[in-house]
Amino acid sequence: MKAVQVTGYGDINKLEVVEINIPEPGENEVLIQVKACGINNTEIWMREGAYGTGSKSGWRPEGVQFPRIPGSDITGTVVKTGKQVASSMIGKDVVLFPFTSSGEEGYEHISDDMSFIGSEYDGGYAEYVVWPAHLCFDMPLQSFTESAVFSVSGLTAWHMVEQIQVQPNETVLVTGANGGVGSLNVQIAANVFGAKVIAVVGDLTLEEKLKELGATHVVSYKSKDLAHEIQQINGGPIDSVLDVVGDALFSTSLQVLKNGGKFCTSGSAGGQKTELDFRTLYLKHITLYGSVLGTKAEFARMLDAISQGKIKPVIDRTFPLHEAREAQTYFKKAGKLGKIVLIP
Repeated sequence: MKAVQVTGYGDINKLEVVEINIPEPGENEVLIQVKACGINNTEIWMREGAYGTGSKSGWRPEGVQFPRIPGSDITGTVVKTGKQVASSMIGKDVVLFPFTSSGEEGYEHISDDMSFIGSEYDGGYAEYVVWPAHLCFDMPLQSFTESAVFSVSGLTAWHMVEQIQVQPNETVLVTGANGGVGSLNVQIAANVFGAKVIAVVGDLTLEEKLKELGATHVVSYKSKDLAHEIQQINGGPIDSVLDVVGDALFSTSLQVLKNGGKFCTSGSAGGQKTELDFRTLYLKHITLYGSVLGTKAEFARMLDAISQGKIKPVIDRTFPLHEAREAQTYFKKAGKLGKIVLIP
């Protein structure tokens, strides 16, 4: 089969198209013919070493073992089953829950042994992939490409919204609202949980599209006084922030939060380190949440909301598998709306 491997830490030249053997499923696994694989920050930061210290990166302390096939947002068709898996799974179109874990139900995402497909396991930048049968869910939509945009970013967004317990008619500020996680934060908070969403983007030409996704207001981070603008359009402080930007909007986020407000972050595309005046935190009774991925139960609830049409796929562009370098380069450009998807 054709696959794209990361051969080590570095730039996109570390992505190589190779011909390797099709993997064999283990006893409790299935072999999936990959039909689509969404791109995430996760595999780019894994390649760049951004999740680790020094030369290490990945979800485990020992770092990624190279060469590694990246890719975690995967849809495809089961074409072979392991000995302990019912052969009736053959032919099923599936979307993959993106990690393994020995954590108890409801705590899978914070288990020390959480291992990620595309980081600790070979992933979806390939024509075939193996994965545990019990972590393969029915596709929520008929399209492989459309169903491949939710696994990591969707689960992350869904968990963020559940974590801060968004209530109907609350105001939620969503940063990086044009990205994979951000655009789903907008949809989930507004269309599933009934919140009023203020979306923050760089390019206001995206305003109408974000309003179509569920945003009530759209503002630009380039505003001369963003904090004042946010509070003015909301008629006062906001209830919570769903953030994927990090440093660039951190102080503004805390400034516009109400007393007792909540700040939840799952990314730091705008800076991984920041300054915090603790007085702001305790005088305003602000709660901070760190968030990544979520539970299998949340994944199932998200897929159900997608199948009901409450959350819609937002795709910016697709690339053929062999253009993975070009796809990751394009992914890092500003001003996109939605996901980038590789098609084997």
